[in-house]
Amino acid sequence: MSLNDILHYLRLGGVTLALLILASIIALVVAVERLIALWGVSERSRTLGETVNKHLLRGDVAAARTAAERSDAVAADIFLAGFDRLERSRTSGGAGVEAAVERERAQVGLKLRRNLWVLATIGSITPFVGLFGTVAGIMRSFKDLGLDVEAGGTGGSAAVMTGISEALVATAVGILVAVQAMLFYNYFQARLSRVLVELRLLGDEFVELLKERATGAPLPP
Repeated sequence: MSLNDILHYLRLGGVTLALLILASIIALVVAVERLIALWGVSERSRTLGETVNKHLLRGDVAAARTAAERSDAVAADIFLAGFDRLERSRTSGGAGVEAAVERERAQVGLKLRRNLWVLATIGSITPFVGLFGTVAGIMRSFKDLGLDVEAGGTGGSAAVMTGISEALVATAVGILVAVQAMLFYNYFQARLSRVLVELRLLGDEFVELLKERATGAPLPP
């Protein structure tokens, strides 16, 4: 298909095709933004987790907290929530640390999922937008056929078939945009599932070590 053909279909598609192209651009922008936001999340979190755990194993809670405060990893917020709770509950041996860490982990999960609803919405509605454009195009083709007959024309099917084929472009574009959005959405869902499992494991190990330090458990040899 040449550039002239593409421009021709764009002119015929009107508002419907313009909306579908806009939806495709939005899906691409959201995907790029999420790729940047999630770049290196697992690696930075694992590195911070190893550093914090090493300090805790040595009994140096202050150094562990400092490492979390200086890090830009998403796991840092989870660790800091545990440290803050520990400071408020020292007399009770660190009670509530696990709940505080879990709440912060849930908040981090919400931040990581930000804007994914846009991809899901685009993937679900664009086929119907394209179908609407096709139906409108077919209705216009039959209207033109009726006007041609009223004007004394032959009412041949050639013009109608051409109009219908052009109208079907809206459905095709709608499906393509939906496929694009759902591919992005499913990719991020699968990636986030792995990231959240890793954050849960890091949080569980962190809580265990922090509680051991809070209760004065002996350090491992």
